[in-house]
Amino acid sequence: MTDDSPKQNSQDGEERRQSFRLDMEKELVDLTWTHDSGQEVNKKIVCVDFSKGGLKLDCDQSIPINTDVTVRFKAAATNSQILKGKVIRCIEQDNGWFELALRLND
Repeated sequence: MTDDSPKQNSQDGEERRQSFRLDMEKELVDLTWTHDSGQEVNKKIVCVDFSKGGLKLDCDQSIPINTDVTVRFKAAATNSQILKGKVIRCIEQDNGWFELALRLND
């Protein structure tokens, strides 16, 4: 038996968000930045949320606002993605960890 009814465009009636957002579901990413002392710091931290404009991360230490950072997704993979950004928010949580917000560079 075949379906002869007209096909509907899958985009009809779908609600669209203003910007693309991807739930990272606690995926680990590699974060690199230069400490005030000039030493490069590399940490594996949890990415909570990813959107076209930035990232939200959970980190066990604070990173100063306006710090330039490099984020690498799936560092072990040959096709890992590297993004550059800047810390725009660092808020200490009740558990002693820090919620970081990064704005990605254009």
